[in-house]
Amino acid sequence: MLAGIQAKVIGYVVGAVLVALAAWWAYSTVYDRGYDAASLKYESQIAATAAALAEADANEQRRQTIANNAAKAREAKAIAEIAAKEDEITELRKELRREAQQDPDADRIAIGSGGVQRINKVR
Repeated sequence: MLAGIQAKVIGYVVGAVLVALAAWWAYSTVYDRGYDAASLKYESQIAATAAALAEADANEQRRQTIANNAAKAREAKAIAEIAAKEDEITELRKELRREAQQDPDADRIAIGSGGVQRINKVR
């Protein structure tokens, strides 16, 4: 009788251990499959986000290049206008200096009408 009880207890213990191992295996398998599924999902989301960021970066680089080229064109135009104005002013100064040197009243203390006219040209 005692041997029969011991065999039953051993059977129950072995059965409980087998049930515990089966439960552990089932939990581990489900956990691993869930982790793999989540990992795959988020890796694809990360890849899509990285692709979108790369495209946005390329678009921004193009936008900046276009804006910089437009600014350089405006700068070149402004520099050309300034150079033309500078040439115009240089020619005016030469003309006024020549007229001042040819003015017969250049040695007088007061400003003559020719000097007034030259001053008004500078304004």
